[in-house]
Amino acid sequence: MPFTTAGVQALQRGGCVPSTQQLEQWPLGPCADLTRFEPSTDSNAGTSRDGGSNTNLFNMRSAEFSEPGLDYEPSVPVMALRVDVAAREREIPVHEHRSGQLVIALRGAVSCEVTGALWMVPPQAGVWIPGGTPHSNRGTANALIFYLFVEPGAAPLPDRCCTLRISPMLSEMIQYLAGLPPLYEAGGPTDRMAQVLLDQLCAMPTEEMFLPMPEDARLRKISTAMMLDPSDRRTQTNWASELGMSDRTLNRLCTSLTGLSFGRWRRQLQMIVALRELSGGATVQQVAYELGYESPSAFNTMFKKAFGKPPATYINDRFRVGG
Repeated sequence: MPFTTAGVQALQRGGCVPSTQQLEQWPLGPCADLTRFEPSTDSNAGTSRDGGSNTNLFNMRSAEFSEPGLDYEPSVPVMALRVDVAAREREIPVHEHRSGQLVIALRGAVSCEVTGALWMVPPQAGVWIPGGTPHSNRGTANALIFYLFVEPGAAPLPDRCCTLRISPMLSEMIQYLAGLPPLYEAGGPTDRMAQVLLDQLCAMPTEEMFLPMPEDARLRKISTAMMLDPSDRRTQTNWASELGMSDRTLNRLCTSLTGLSFGRWRRQLQMIVALRELSGGATVQQVAYELGYESPSAFNTMFKKAFGKPPATYINDRFRVGG
């Protein structure tokens, strides 16, 4: 059955796909225009207005639609979607899908949390999330995000989460694919381009832009508080007292679960927050004071230790074409 406007409306009445209101309220905004397929009464009813077939457009699992997020399961080897975030920060709660997913941000920033880690999506890079991995996504206000869904076995991509550097050519290919009809014929022009895209993706170098996020309730309390208020300057001693343990016990707990001392873990969390805010358009001065630094120069020094460059230079280099 082709996905026509009338067909989508009928499915919405039956609860099989989200209503228009639900689509508008989806945390990262509508990621596909389901109503762009016009009703057709001729023999080409299986052809969309874009020129592609509508048959089996998506292998959607109706059970997923009780959740705030939408789970697209492509019936093609690779599919791209564009998402424009509204004027305020949005979050998609924990979900998973069978297909692997690459998350890239051309504007603003996105963070992805999986079990045990918080991954940052910096400019000119993307976070790869293997299929079947529970995760949540958070996009900064006015972010421009692209999702790339890859069928299991379609390419030899990593079996663990990682950050992949995205070349300008690969970025353009993903954007171009997102503008094409989501269903295409095997061996056709779109399929051939998708295969080249996958070849390029597999060749991209990895980057480790993540923060260990243990499930331990005590450390989660600390990380949640610092993510909500990055300027929180409570010391290790303060936190140990609040959690009813000694300084040494807290540091030992943090080291055993994250591989980092409490001080290093906290600084790494701050750098993840800094990268997110800078990528979202905040100034160095704004981020420095938000993180509780006494001056932008003190923040610049810490950022350079973490990333090898001052924050303004780092962000400009990441956004520069060909960077």
